[in-house]
Amino acid sequence: MANELHGKKVAFLAADAYEESELKKPWQALQEAGAEVKLVSLEEGEITALNEQEFKAGATHPVDLTVEEANAADFDALVLPGGVMNPDKLRLDENAVHFARQFFEQGKPVGAICHGPWTLVEAGVVRGRTLTSYPSIQTDIRNAGGNWVDEEVHVDQGLVTSRKPDDIPAFNEKLIEEIAEGRHEQQAQKTEEAIHADATPS
Repeated sequence: MANELHGKKVAFLAADAYEESELKKPWQALQEAGAEVKLVSLEEGEITALNEQEFKAGATHPVDLTVEEANAADFDALVLPGGVMNPDKLRLDENAVHFARQFFEQGKPVGAICHGPWTLVEAGVVRGRTLTSYPSIQTDIRNAGGNWVDEEVHVDQGLVTSRKPDDIPAFNEKLIEEIAEGRHEQQAQKTEEAIHADATPS
């Protein structure tokens, strides 16, 4: 099973203050499964993790592409690590939000863990979807029309979500399964419905 993702290209979208384990461990798992992985971020150079318990800088990771350069059409899947401040930076950037939304419009698998789904709330793609996250953002997900559940990992038509670093093994397993399956037509359909619903005056 070491090569189930051979030929697949996966984008990790993250910014400074990401949760180190939520980037590093899925990155390693996808590489070991045969995928080519690239880090997409807001600026060139490298990003630095934040150890939130000690509130000090952690590991750094080189950026492969900026969100302005990246195109979802060039990738088979997207992963959004957590950390409180990382998605907060991403959701304020139009290009980052657009990049994430493209994966949903194209029906491609997306994994988001911890605070990662915050960017998806901003992208307007959680309406009508069931997902989990770090508990503190459950109200944001519900207010955006999503159904929040408290589960180790939840899969909804190609969208894989988990709550925290302890859930990473289960998150990685489901993520690899969904990426191996490929495009999810219902993912694209649900996204179209969600975006249409947000655009329709109530």
